[in-house]
Amino acid sequence: MTRPPTAAQRRVIDAADPVTGRLRGTDAQLAALVKRGLAFRHPRPPHDHFLTPAGHRIREAEPEQPEAPAATGVFTARIGGEESVPHAGPARAREVRGAWQGLLELRRMTNTDGATDRPCGWERTHLVQAAALALEAGEHRPAGQDLAGYRVRATPQPEAVAVYEPDTAALRACAATLEEAGWQVGEYTEPRTRARYLLASPRRA
Repeated sequence: MTRPPTAAQRRVIDAADPVTGRLRGTDAQLAALVKRGLAFRHPRPPHDHFLTPAGHRIREAEPEQPEAPAATGVFTARIGGEESVPHAGPARAREVRGAWQGLLELRRMTNTDGATDRPCGWERTHLVQAAALALEAGEHRPAGQDLAGYRVRATPQPEAVAVYEPDTAALRACAATLEEAGWQVGEYTEPRTRARYLLASPRRA
């Protein structure tokens, strides 16, 4: 078994960009993470370092990060139905725009052809968050405790999420946003409840 990262390496991993996985650290720290298979150096300039899937798993294994300042909270896209949600004001809108631009940059740097109109590997391993970010960046309203809106949920199907939205027009607008963001989308009806929902998967080509 591989030894766990040192405390200093763990701090570098925990401080990685929440969307792109881009790392900041000394050359020695980054080289050590690459050697352990927890990071990779991108071949294109400026040759930044990013977490590998193994690095992402280590960071997500312990969501509590007591050594990080409380003010540096990790961005989380709203999947709908959260008990505690970020204030939906200008600051949140800026955070969403920044996260979406970061995701487009990750697509550019990690898709083999540099395409930004097609989901990347990170999105395929974080389906619910990726779809929710696309919807929130598209200015759709997530459901609150007492408010209608979209809800993104995992499904038993590989590489597929379900999107629920009680308003038919809003549901179809969500479908259009996801398709524009590079997802394949189909509209379905639940047999028992007759509720309409979307089944969305990241497009591969």
